[in-house]
Amino acid sequence: MLLVTGGAGFIGSNLVAALNDAGGTDVAVCDVLGHDGKWRNLAKRRLADIVPPADLLEWLKGRRLDAIIHLGAISETTTTDGDLVIETNFRLSMRLLDWCTANAVPFIYASSASTYGDGAQGFRDDQSVAALKTLRPMNLYGWSKHLFDMAVAGRAAKGEKLPPQWAGLKFFNVFGPNEYHKGPMMSVLARRFDDIKAGRPVQLFRSHREGIADGDQRRDFVYVDDVVRVMMWLLATPSVSGIFNVGTGKARSFKDVMLSAYAALGVTPNLQYIDMPEAIRGSYQYFTQGDVDRLRSAGYNGGFTALEDAVETYVNGFLDRADRFR
Repeated sequence: MLLVTGGAGFIGSNLVAALNDAGGTDVAVCDVLGHDGKWRNLAKRRLADIVPPADLLEWLKGRRLDAIIHLGAISETTTTDGDLVIETNFRLSMRLLDWCTANAVPFIYASSASTYGDGAQGFRDDQSVAALKTLRPMNLYGWSKHLFDMAVAGRAAKGEKLPPQWAGLKFFNVFGPNEYHKGPMMSVLARRFDDIKAGRPVQLFRSHREGIADGDQRRDFVYVDDVVRVMMWLLATPSVSGIFNVGTGKARSFKDVMLSAYAALGVTPNLQYIDMPEAIRGSYQYFTQGDVDRLRSAGYNGGFTALEDAVETYVNGFLDRADRFR
């Protein structure tokens, strides 16, 4: 049996779909379904169990698992409840790490590109403690992920016992089907798609940094199918451990994303630029681009989908359909 925490969420439900498609039906999900329709992300799936997070540690007692893929977290970058974030994103992660270590179970977990902060130290996934210490996350979510990376890397550096396989994945800007429950944390494409279809102007942020044009703030946008392929490869390659970036290695602008969506629908672009809220201007990242050399060097050769192709797949395969769910 595999356990996917956060399995009803965006990336988690896409992973569960891939596991089902590969013939794996002995999959348990740990998540909170809530009242925002997140259950629809799993409506087409076969599952062995759905475990509330509060019951997880008790559920694990005496359990035999093939692996834990730990994707569950409070992922809102604007969240301010430090105690809740640390309890959920750090302390629970430590407990799962300890359980996997004690029970010799592979452990794959979600880190985040937000651990790199403003990018002043670059975006190289050097897992040495010395390199990690130089990073300065700009929000509570990023710090909680960084704290766990530091704990795992510290154990590895000291030669302390760890699970037989452990991998932390620094996801960059992932987009794709089943992200609809995330509200304002959805990708810009999912948030603005209905405006495009209705012929309304699509609003992007003006730049508040000299030398960067409006809408030219850049991210490493990576399609969720590519992210899932990396995790499936890790599950099939237990000899690989470490902290890895998961991105395309090529930054593209928000404007590029929207123009690709217009092209996928065959309609004329209609973009407007608005001021960025002052509350986020000081912590806003203008550029992210993952260095994925370590992942390739570890043996991953699955490649990454070009932005235009990924957007076309998402738009025509999901967003522009009555049933948008995978």
